[in-house]
Amino acid sequence: MASLKFLRNRIVSVKSTQKITKAMKMVAAAKLRKAQQNAENARPYSEKLNSIILNLKNSVTDMDSAPKLLVGNQKIETYLCVVLSSDRGLCGGFNTNICRKAKVFFEKALEEGKNLKIIVVGSKANDQLKRKYNQYIIDRVSLKDEKVVSFAKAQEITDKILNLFTRNEFDVCTLFYNKFKSVIAQIPQSQQLIPVSIEEKPNQQNTANSQYDYEPDENQILENLLPKNIATQIYAAFLENQASEQGSRMTAMDNATRNAGDLISKLTINYNRTRQAVITKELIEIISGAESL
Repeated sequence: MASLKFLRNRIVSVKSTQKITKAMKMVAAAKLRKAQQNAENARPYSEKLNSIILNLKNSVTDMDSAPKLLVGNQKIETYLCVVLSSDRGLCGGFNTNICRKAKVFFEKALEEGKNLKIIVVGSKANDQLKRKYNQYIIDRVSLKDEKVVSFAKAQEITDKILNLFTRNEFDVCTLFYNKFKSVIAQIPQSQQLIPVSIEEKPNQQNTANSQYDYEPDENQILENLLPKNIATQIYAAFLENQASEQGSRMTAMDNATRNAGDLISKLTINYNRTRQAVITKELIEIISGAESL
């Protein structure tokens, strides 16, 4: 049986932990509001840019002269995977879910005999992936100095991707991140950036099939627009990731706070029972001593 001193110290320790988790929940809730607003504001811009590229893609008649970022290298031998995560933990399964989806993609590519290259963004993805895929990781990007991820960071990653593509070091580039749906739901996503892969939505069919006259021509517009689109999609993924991270952390800290409360209740009951047993034992010893006299 645990001593009263041990139980008292344990209760004090759990109460201190509960205060910390409750404070972290409140901080995450405050950050979530702004992060969610940023993610929602970026979605229309990202979707509209995809719609414009889809219209231009459908208007291109000679695919042989189309930009490589649009049609690729006409082969699928080497995959470049960009995995977005966070540099901080205590956010539930946020980072694990991204890495799990990426691992499924990695295993499928390796089973098909493809070459694999990985860029990890955030230390948590690096910690989880380096155990098995360290030989495939070609670059690591830290976010420790970024309180709020800026477009400049997305442009930095875009430049690295474009430099690798220019040197023909990969054929297909895929981005992995979490899309924010709600505080309790963040959906892992995989998005192909190069060559451009855009799913045509039902409400986009009319605009996609419309005929436009472009000045300058479609290929020249795409040459300028496609690199900007990659940076925009990466930045939008960053914003989705930030909202998902805060939502996941808020949920995790709420669960931790409630679990701490349950543990405090159990420890308090155990403490009271132990204290009562000690008092009863002392009374029995006093009564027994008095009777013996």
